[in-house]
Amino acid sequence: MNFLDFIASRWQSLLVDSYQHASMVLQCIVLATIVGVLVGIAVYRSPAGAAIATALSSAILTVPSFALFGLLIPVLGLGVAPSVLTLVLYALLPIVRNTIVGLSTVDQPILDAARGIGMSRLGVLTRVELRLAWPAILAGMRVSTQMLMGIAAIAAYAKGPGLGNLIFSGLGQLGGANALNMAIAGTVGVIVLALLLDAVFVLIGRLTTSRGIRG
Repeated sequence: MNFLDFIASRWQSLLVDSYQHASMVLQCIVLATIVGVLVGIAVYRSPAGAAIATALSSAILTVPSFALFGLLIPVLGLGVAPSVLTLVLYALLPIVRNTIVGLSTVDQPILDAARGIGMSRLGVLTRVELRLAWPAILAGMRVSTQMLMGIAAIAAYAKGPGLGNLIFSGLGQLGGANALNMAIAGTVGVIVLALLLDAVFVLIGRLTTSRGIRG
């Protein structure tokens, strides 16, 4: 069976795997964004705190994904839990770093003006600083999403959902019927999803960022 025939015969299961893959990545990005932005808010005014937060989130990326899954499986078991935790941890660095950079580069005169019209500290943070830092935060989310698309495929090692199961099945059956088709279909699916999600983030950026900030 050639590749196109393989796709035509299994398009429904491929769509399900693609949906599960994209859904897991997006949910983990949302969780990582919440955690990363909160960490960034907590430390961006402290150079030492910012350096520690960046160093810790950087250290996570030095751990091979297979090793991290292997360490988490005895604790969390197989399935969604170790997959989600691993992806959230790997997504933190770009979001934490960009949140810190975005918040720390807001011009002081803008903050002084906001305080001068009677805005509270929380009001300045939520209505001025975070809005101005949003393009940087969104850029961090885009980078993290692209990283997670590939790492999510390795989640099949922990019986996680997504296209990784197709890739692992194909690689495990190399030499058998349709083994290569399965591996290629899973790999191409990951690439297509990564491109589509990146386009979605570009659209979100255009819709949520004012022209003045974009300029």
